Amino acid sequence: MSNLSLWERESFYSTQDVIIVGGGFMGLWTALSLKQKNRLLKITILEKNITPLGASTRNAGFSCFGSPTEILSDIETLGLNETLEIVKMRFDGIEKIKNTFTAKQIDLDNSGGYELINKDYKYFNQLDEKIEWLNQQLKVITEKDKTFVRRDDLIAKKGLIGFDAMIENTLESGLHSGKLVSALIQRVQETGVSILNGIEVKNWEKTIDGIQVYTHQQIKFTSNQVLLCTNAFGNSIAPELNITPARGQVIVTSEIPNLKLKGTFHFDEGFYYFRNLDGKILIGGARNEDFEGERTTDISGSDLIKNKLIEFIEKHFEPSYQYTIENHWSGIMGFTENKKPIITKLDDHVYAVIACNGMGVALTPIMGGKAADMLLLYF
Repeated sequence: MSNLSLWERESFYSTQDVIIVGGGFMGLWTALSLKQKNRLLKITILEKNITPLGASTRNAGFSCFGSPTEILSDIETLGLNETLEIVKMRFDGIEKIKNTFTAKQIDLDNSGGYELINKDYKYFNQLDEKIEWLNQQLKVITEKDKTFVRRDDLIAKKGLIGFDAMIENTLESGLHSGKLVSALIQRVQETGVSILNGIEVKNWEKTIDGIQVYTHQQIKFTSNQVLLCTNAFGNSIAPELNITPARGQVIVTSEIPNLKLKGTFHFDEGFYYFRNLDGKILIGGARNEDFEGERTTDISGSDLIKNKLIEFIEKHFEPSYQYTIENHWSGIMGFTENKKPIITKLDDHVYAVIACNGMGVALTPIMGGKAADMLLLYF
């Protein structure tokens, strides 16, 4: 181990204050929050891949807190108060990202967010009333009289066809999730946190010396506290979490001359989402076309969903656009039955913060802070 850095040797040989399992958004934001509140803590992040491969680096780059139809659907499931609590965390998370990094660092695109709606939506005839009511509920969060504004006039101007209504939200944006992860890694390492890649945790054991963390690489770590930030992959080491995996697939076209699309877009309660990525169409989702098949941690993707996304482009974008499909990838999200993220105790001094239900970009800055506060009670 002579080639290891000082921080890596410290992680291998010394008892850590906190070991975080998972080096994606949740693990990184938690580590940063811990160090901001107690710079003396010895913290190591263990990430099984060379780079995080769950959802953090493989999502569509949406910085959003919820489209109108998705929020209305959540209210029907969770109730108004709990839905607004989650929306507020998403909103605050986006603000924290913007206050932590510059737009250039994360390729932030402040072109606004939009939701497209058709007449078959169950509340279409009451759409204006629903928007007005939502705006009243959200004002305390966004401090705007009109968070959502009906803008049907912009549909054609965005190069879109086959939609009956569009709602604008100027507070939402797009970003480069890979660059956000890179910026977080740099910021976290600057605080003295050690990040060890290629280390996969197998299990843990309580001893008089602390929590022993065992890995598939036959390397053992010792820590006062352990936090799992492994999203849907956490089921493999903590089955009691019972997180439902949800594969999110994305395709990207070749560059399209004079692409009119600007902003981030949602359709069908957020199950379809798309945006302009450097003159290309990036579109993801369609998980609702095969819920059972997409409940998987297999990142290889499927032709069924890929073809649904291609059909969506063919149906809803100007027919004059000429393109090919250049990229297709998948990320794995983690879902709970009630769509609420989880902070839970698994054992003495072993915890998990997990399952952002497809809103990890927005939620992890806040959930990571909550997890840090929980861990700091020990010190």
